[in-house]
Amino acid sequence: MKKRYLLTPGPVEVPPKVLLAMAQPMIHHRAPDYIPLFREVNEGLKYVFQTKNQVYTFASSGTGAMEAAVVNILSPGDNVITVQGGKFGERWTEIARAYGANPIVIDVPWGEAVSAEVIDQKLKEHPDVKAVYITLCETCTGVVTDAQAIGAVVKNYPAVLVVDAISALGSIPCKTDEWNLDIVVAGSQKALMIPPGLAFCSVSEKAWQLVETAKMPKFYWSFKAAKKNLEKDQTAFTPAISLIVGLKESLAMIKEEGLENVWARHHRLASAMRAGVVALGLELYAKVPADTVTAIKVPQGIDGKAWVKLLRDKYGLTVAGGQSQLEGKIIRIAQMGYSDTFDVTIALSALELSLSDLGFPVKLGEGIKAAESVLLQK
Repeated sequence: MKKRYLLTPGPVEVPPKVLLAMAQPMIHHRAPDYIPLFREVNEGLKYVFQTKNQVYTFASSGTGAMEAAVVNILSPGDNVITVQGGKFGERWTEIARAYGANPIVIDVPWGEAVSAEVIDQKLKEHPDVKAVYITLCETCTGVVTDAQAIGAVVKNYPAVLVVDAISALGSIPCKTDEWNLDIVVAGSQKALMIPPGLAFCSVSEKAWQLVETAKMPKFYWSFKAAKKNLEKDQTAFTPAISLIVGLKESLAMIKEEGLENVWARHHRLASAMRAGVVALGLELYAKVPADTVTAIKVPQGIDGKAWVKLLRDKYGLTVAGGQSQLEGKIIRIAQMGYSDTFDVTIALSALELSLSDLGFPVKLGEGIKAAESVLLQK
């Protein structure tokens, strides 16, 4: 028997309390007992999103929410700005093109983040832009973007700001209303600590003005249908009921801990992980690292895919490898959601042992020692 540890940037480990809640007998989503459940979930989502606006829930992966954030506010031929600094930034461009929008692409070197000044300049060059699409945490590179600074810029233009916070919400600060984020999208399998299958969109009043005029085709993703049904504490279509039940519990856990404490916990764990990685003689990939996932360069002479496989098969630690141009070049270890101190030390121990197996000159215990020094200070 081998004990397994899941430290991928989604899906994440699900707390036992949430698993038990989802194991309860099924209820019907149009029955009276579903109404208070969904109402409580919606209030909890507003708290995590840090918004007074409604949050719409869809049964889908996070990409469904991204698509909803395109088709509900745009018409074919509209100019939009998309920021590509990784696979998920590229996805904004791909969805926009699929529906006939015209993306004005800002290409950012992988491992780096776009600046608010670059966004400001593009908006000055293209005053007819309807929306700016950014990624708060680019999961494939481990980079965090300064959404607050970008929000302060975009609010001065007619364009709306749309933020992919799928791997960020609930792990790093994302203050939707305070930062002038018009649409924020999220998914269930990250820091919200439930299995994949739910996606969310918060929509500001500024963004809703575009909803009223958008002409892109939509049916399942309609914000108007979602709004009409949410007034009755319902979704337009059959929800993933068991996931909603689990979400009620995970949101209660977040509220009990306190959102600022949740952010502080993630920062503490990520700081310790980064310190441990550097102490082992490894390099971090992200120049502006997020607190959700640590991207580590694969040392020269090591097979990155073999390293990921060794960690999983011998040590029971499942991490993520690199995507696209980073395949085999980085590994990614998450500190996300249901994570604590010993997830960090277990991960670093597995790194030390596996690197020794692969012939990399590592001094056993150095990574854990460095991490513990950080953990003791926080």
